[in-house]
Amino acid sequence: MTFQESSFVPVALGLFGLGTGYLIWGPQELFGFPKREPLVDRSVGVWGIWMPGFCQLVTGILLFVGMTWFQVFKDPPLYMAALAFSAYGIHWFALGWNRYAGNDPRPNVGMSVAFTILSVLGMVVFYKTPDGWPVGLLFTGLTWVYVSDFFASLRISLGERALGLAHIATGLWLMYLTFSTVLNISLGYNLPSA
Repeated sequence: MTFQESSFVPVALGLFGLGTGYLIWGPQELFGFPKREPLVDRSVGVWGIWMPGFCQLVTGILLFVGMTWFQVFKDPPLYMAALAFSAYGIHWFALGWNRYAGNDPRPNVGMSVAFTILSVLGMVVFYKTPDGWPVGLLFTGLTWVYVSDFFASLRISLGERALGLAHIATGLWLMYLTFSTVLNISLGYNLPSA
C-alpha cells in the first residue's frame, strides 16, 4: 500500500503547545508573577504536562509515523523536527510533574546539558536547510532556554530571570511560527514559517 505525500505536516500543534507553555512559565520566572507557592506550582505543572508535553509528543509521534511507516512526509529536516518534538514533549512531562510535585530542580542541570546539545543540533540542521532560518531561529531560542536553565537549576537568581526572558521571547516566536504555518498551509500564504 502506497500513500501520497502530504503537505499537511502537523507541526503547528507542537509549536502552539510549546509556545503556550513558555508563555505560562516565562512571566513567573522573569517577573515573579504569579508568586511561587504550592497551588500555583501545581497549576503551572499541569499546564506544562498537557500543553508543551502532550502537544509536542503527539506531533513528534505523528511525524515519526508519517515518515517511517506511511512515508507521507519526505522532507529530511522533518527527522530533526520529529526527534525534537518527541524529546522535548517527553521532557515537559517530567518538568511539569516535578513542578506539580514540588520536586528539587537541581537534577535539571544534566537535562539542560543534553537539551542544549539537541537544540544546537537543530540549529545546525535548520540553518543549513534552504529557507529553514525561521526554525533555525527557534532552535537558537531553545539553546538560550537550556543554557539559562542550567543556571536556573542551580538556583542562581539571574539564571531564572534569563530563563524567563528566553521563555517569553521564544514563546512569542513560537506563536508567530504557529500563525504563519497555519496560514501557509490552510490559505496558501507564503510567510516565513516552520
